[in-house]
Amino acid sequence: MSESVQNAVGRRAFVVGGAVAAGGAVLAGPLARTASAAAFGWSDDGSQYVVDTGANLVVRISKTTGDLTSLVYRGTEYQGYGGMNSHVESGLGTSTVTIAQSGSTVLVSVGHGTLRHYYAVRSGENNVYLWTYKADASVSATRYIVRVRPGLFLNDEPDSYTYAPTTIEASDVFRKSDGQTRSKHYARLRVADYDHVGWSTGTVGLYLVRSNHEKASGGPFYRSLLRHQSADGGGLYEILYYGENQTEDQRFGLQGPYVLAFTDGGAPSSALYPAALTTPWADGLGISGYVPAGGRGRVAGVGITGRNTAFTYTVSLANAAAQYWGQARASDGFFSVPGMLPGTYTLTVHKGELAVYSTSVTVTAGGTTTLNTLAIPSSNDPGNASAIWRIGDWDGTPRGFKNAELMTYAHPSDVRAASWTGNVVVGGGTETSSFPCYLWKDVNSGIVVHFRLTAAQAAAAHTLRIGVTTAYANGRPQITVNDTWTSAVPSPPAQPSTRSLTVGSYRGNNHTFTYSVPASAWLTDTGAYNTLRISVASGSGTTSFLSAGTSIDAIDLLA
Repeated sequence: MSESVQNAVGRRAFVVGGAVAAGGAVLAGPLARTASAAAFGWSDDGSQYVVDTGANLVVRISKTTGDLTSLVYRGTEYQGYGGMNSHVESGLGTSTVTIAQSGSTVLVSVGHGTLRHYYAVRSGENNVYLWTYKADASVSATRYIVRVRPGLFLNDEPDSYTYAPTTIEASDVFRKSDGQTRSKHYARLRVADYDHVGWSTGTVGLYLVRSNHEKASGGPFYRSLLRHQSADGGGLYEILYYGENQTEDQRFGLQGPYVLAFTDGGAPSSALYPAALTTPWADGLGISGYVPAGGRGRVAGVGITGRNTAFTYTVSLANAAAQYWGQARASDGFFSVPGMLPGTYTLTVHKGELAVYSTSVTVTAGGTTTLNTLAIPSSNDPGNASAIWRIGDWDGTPRGFKNAELMTYAHPSDVRAASWTGNVVVGGGTETSSFPCYLWKDVNSGIVVHFRLTAAQAAAAHTLRIGVTTAYANGRPQITVNDTWTSAVPSPPAQPSTRSLTVGSYRGNNHTFTYSVPASAWLTDTGAYNTLRISVASGSGTTSFLSAGTSIDAIDLLA
C-alpha cells in the first residue's frame, strides 16, 4: 500500500483487496453477531419488497424492475446517485420479481427473459448475497453495479475522478490540475489480487466481495474496473463479462455469490471471501444453475518441477463453461483448486503470467483428481535459453520496464511517467528499467538498443526474440540492425480489439516474435556498438497513445 493510501485509511478512505481500515472494527458476515430474530423478515410497501436483516441493515428492492432501491445501514441511506439504483448492467427494466422466506433466509428472485438475478438476506447479517444467471447473449448482462450516494466516503485514488475536470481520452479518462490522471479503469489489481473492493470511514465500511468468477472470462490475470467515484457518487462493480481486453468468449450460467457487505469500519469477514465462502443454506432455494458443494470436485497437484523459484507460479484450469485457479506453493509447487464444476479442463501452469506448461484434467463431482508431479520442460520457458544479452524477464508481464508499474493505475500521459523516448545501452545494468514498457507508432517507435559483440558472436547468425503481452490496433515490432538489415513486417497475432495500454491493462495474449538476423548484419569491429532499432508496424490506430502499440515482456539476442 502506498504512503498516500496509508495516510487516507483511517480518515475517510477506500479499501481494496486485503487492506483494512484502521480502528479495530467489528467484522460483518457469517460470523457477525445475531440480532433479535423478531426483527428479521420482509414486507411489501406496494412498490418495493422491504427486507430487514434484524441487525443494522434494511434493503428495498423494486417489485417492477428488480433494482436495489435502498440500503439503509444504521439509519443512513447509502444507495443511489443521479436518480439511479443499483442493478444488473444499467438496469433490466420491467421484470418478474418474487420474494420468499425459507427459515433464516429471504430470497428475492428477478426474472427478465432468460436472465435470472437473486438477492438473499440472512437473519442477523449486514450482508446481501447476489447471484446472476445468464443463459445466453439475449440480455447484455455484464456487471452488477452498487451505486452509492455522494459525500459518504473519500476517494482521490486512481479510480476516482472527483478532482479531475479535464477529459483526455474518450469520456472516462481525466487529468487533474497537477497532471495526475484518474479513471474508473485504473484499478491496479488483477482478479487474483483482491477479494473485496469498497470504502471505509473508519466507523462504517461498505464493500463488494467478489465471487469466484467461475463463469467470468479472462482468467486470474484479467484486469477490469472495480470501483469509481466522482462528485456525483460512487460505484462498486462485480464484472461478470466485460467487453474490454477480453481474450476469451463469455461463459454462461450462474455467477456468484458475490456479497454486498456493511461493517463497522473493518474489512469484511474473510469467511465471505471466494476461497472460503460456503452457502449450504442456499442449497434448497431453487436458484437457477446452482450447484452445491457436493456436486463439485477438486484438483490437487503433488508438485511442479522445472520452476524458476524467483517467480510465482499459478495453475489455472479452464474450459468453455468455467474457469478456476490457484497459486503453486513456493517450496515445491504443490497446488489445490477446490469447488470446481465437473468436466474436462485445460490445466495451464504460468510462470508469472506466462504459460509454460499445459495438460488436460477431468474433474468429477465429490472427488479429488490428484496429479503426480508436473515437470515443466526446460524448452518451455524462454528464459532458459542461452542469450548474449537479455532485457527484461520472460514472465508474461512488462514488470521491471520503465513506467510498467505506473501504467496499471495511470494514463501514459500522466505527469508521473518517465519519458517514453530514449535509447538503451546493454551492459550497464539499467537496460530493463530504461526501456519503456510500451511502444507506440506515434510516440516512441524507433527506439534503439546499443550492444557490442565479440568477434565470434559477430561471425554468426543469431535469433532475436521480442515477447509481447498485448497489442493495440495490431501494433507489432519490426526491427532494423545497424541501419543495413531490416526484418519483414511480422503478421499480427490475435489480440483484444479494444483499448488496453491506456486503460490500465497490459493483459492480452502473450506472443513471441522471432527474427533470424544474418551474420552480415553485424559490425565486425568489436569495440563498436551495434544498433537494434525497434519500430512499431501497423496501419491501424489513430494518434499519440491511441496509435498502434504493444506491451513488452522481454527482448533477447540468443547465443
